[in-house]
Amino acid sequence: MQHQRDRIDLTGRDYAAVYAMSDIHGCYHDMAKAQQRIVEDARGIPGRKLLMFLGDYIDRGPHSSDVLAHLCAPPPEGFDRYALCGNHDDVFLRFLENPDANSRWVEFFGALPTLASYGVDANEILGARGGSLTELRDLTLKAMPPAHVDLLRSLAGAVTLGSTLFVHAGVRPGIPLADQTDEDLMWIREPFLWDGPQLPLLVVHGHTPGPEPVFGHGRIGIDTAVSMGGTLTVLKIADGKQTILPPF
Repeated sequence: MQHQRDRIDLTGRDYAAVYAMSDIHGCYHDMAKAQQRIVEDARGIPGRKLLMFLGDYIDRGPHSSDVLAHLCAPPPEGFDRYALCGNHDDVFLRFLENPDANSRWVEFFGALPTLASYGVDANEILGARGGSLTELRDLTLKAMPPAHVDLLRSLAGAVTLGSTLFVHAGVRPGIPLADQTDEDLMWIREPFLWDGPQLPLLVVHGHTPGPEPVFGHGRIGIDTAVSMGGTLTVLKIADGKQTILPPF
């Protein structure tokens, strides 16, 4: 049963630095290196830090199960961590709950590497064996740790910290957050990418890949297509400035 995902307001929390990354897409080793960069960078910053994951942990890349396992484990010492839901994560959960109504996840979302990361061969089940989507779902749930399913169900739709809003995809321009749907937050591209949020917010998002981070009007897009040969961008917000964390 689908329900509106949580909208978390952290306003009033005093974070010395905030780090955000998005669209990991099964690239576990890139994520681990990015987190190592974050921990190294934060070592000289006194105070509590915030680590934001902006969604799309699965599909395309080879290690989706490892990424979800990482998010089930505690965050680095000295950090709070929040993980948002991306459209890929949401459709995967919908497939697990109702496979026949969500076959598009298998067909169009780069799902086969996700299944393979749990030892499930979708081509063999659906092709050579002639199995059903329900059988594929049942075998997937049998292979998945229950904590991974619980994580997918618990992912938030948005996090607000003062005048900064973290979402997966963006917002409908000019519409208050309370009136935004989960579909808006996880799927939108235009008119958000062109018009910006048209709200008194800085929106930090992923979802729309590009060769470099985009510092647009009222928004920062940080999906740099790591699963398609790009890099995994880390945005740092500290002392009122937004910068891209350099690699090691």
